[in-house]
Amino acid sequence: MILEVEGVVSGYTDLDILNSVSMCIRTGEIVSIIGPNGSGKSTLMKTVFGLLRPRSGKIIFKGEDITGIAPDTIVKKGMGYVPQDKEFFPSLTVLENLEMGAFIRNDDISGSLEWVYRIFPVLEEKSQIRAGSLSGGEQRMVGIGRALMLSPDLLLLDEPSAGLAPLMRDMMFEKLIEINDAGTSIAIVEQNAVRSLAISDRGYVLETGRNRFEGRGADILGNEDVLRLYLGG
Repeated sequence: MILEVEGVVSGYTDLDILNSVSMCIRTGEIVSIIGPNGSGKSTLMKTVFGLLRPRSGKIIFKGEDITGIAPDTIVKKGMGYVPQDKEFFPSLTVLENLEMGAFIRNDDISGSLEWVYRIFPVLEEKSQIRAGSLSGGEQRMVGIGRALMLSPDLLLLDEPSAGLAPLMRDMMFEKLIEINDAGTSIAIVEQNAVRSLAISDRGYVLETGRNRFEGRGADILGNEDVLRLYLGG
C-alpha cells in the first residue's frame, strides 16, 4: 500500500469540509476521486499533500505517518502534486520550469528531463519558449512535467483535463496511463468522471465530505446510483 487515508477530518478555518474520509492507493494503481462540486475532492488532495493540516485522522505514505507534515518534506519522501491552477512560472522557459521542478536534487537530472520529453515531446520542441505563452494544454504538461522531475512514487493530480479541448483531453489521459505504466502510482481528482474512471483501477465517490461509494473503476461506471447521481446517466 503506497497511501492510506484513515478517517480524516479537514477543512478551512473553523469549517470542516472532509468528515472522516478514508481511502487507499495500492502501489502501481491509478485511483480516481470523483463527486459533485463542493464534495471535498480538492480539499482531500491538499490535506494529503500537507497544504492543509487535518483536525483528526491519519495519512500514511509508504508505511510512514505523514499526518501534518509540511509539503516540502512530503515531496522529498516521494510524493508529487499538481494543482488545478497554474503550477509553473510563466516568465521562465519550459526548460527552466522543468529544472526548477528538480530544485532539491543535487545529482544529474538529464535522465529525468529525457523522460519528461519522451512523455511530452512538445515540451522539448518548445523548451526555450516562455511557459506563459504556451497553450492551456501545454501549460498543463509543464506542470505535470515539473512534478515528474523528482520521479515521484505517487503523483496527485487535481483536474488534469479541466478546460482542455477534446483531443487534448484524450491525449492527457493517454499520457497518464503512460506515466503509470512507467511505475508511478496516480491519484486523480476529475470532473470528467467517466473518462477518469475508465483508466482507473479503482475509484472513490465523495459527497458532502464523506465517502459515498468506492470500488473498481469499471464497477463504479456500471453502478446505476452513481450513473444517476453523479455521471448524468
